[in-house]
Amino acid sequence: MPTFEMLAAYWSGPEMATNGLILLNLLGALLLGLLVGYERSYHGRAAGMRTYGIVCMASAALTIIGGYPGFWFGGHGGALVSAADPTRIIQGVVTGIGFLGAGVIMREGFNISGLTTAASIWASSVIGIMVGVGFYLAAMGLAFMASMIMIYLHRIEAFLPSRHALAITMRFRPGYAPLEATLRRVALERGYEIAGGTLTIGGSEGRQEWRFVALALSRKSGIPLSGLASELAAFDGIDSFQLSHARN
Repeated sequence: MPTFEMLAAYWSGPEMATNGLILLNLLGALLLGLLVGYERSYHGRAAGMRTYGIVCMASAALTIIGGYPGFWFGGHGGALVSAADPTRIIQGVVTGIGFLGAGVIMREGFNISGLTTAASIWASSVIGIMVGVGFYLAAMGLAFMASMIMIYLHRIEAFLPSRHALAITMRFRPGYAPLEATLRRVALERGYEIAGGTLTIGGSEGRQEWRFVALALSRKSGIPLSGLASELAAFDGIDSFQLSHARN
């Protein structure tokens, strides 16, 4: 039968010190994840700062709580951990949530949506695990930081140097043979560069189809989407095209 002393153990001095240490680790993991995510986002990749920040922070949370089994369940989990091995339960939860998160990721061409949602779903499962083992303060901290990432990080990203990206598909008329060097030169003249490793070329019935991501040289460079569409529509060699903002 639970007693007040057993409940108070969850907020004891040693338990709070452990929670504080976990929070510091979560904060450090968040900062490192944001750093890696910014580098990927700056180079036009699908996963950005929010995705990397949440995943890194939640991974640290899962790892660090496994290092303090003596503090699980308010310090009364020693016998329970050795008998039932809750780490297997945690492993099963994380695996199941991974499949759930994969279900919200959608891809259409170079556009990928749902990555941040999948990361936040996974992070929410970690929050539940931390609450389950009694790390209440650390769980509240993880929930708060994950929520702040989702709500406010895009405002911080707006002040950082960034480059927008366009997903472009061009279908050329039969018999027309475009040149990659010409395409790259034309893109530079309009304030864009073709992101490395994104150019794919296909063809059927004498028609070539080129797909790539055009990355703006700076925040203010690059003609608008509507202007680029007007130029492509007036080009004789292009049969059809599709433009969209590459997003995640």
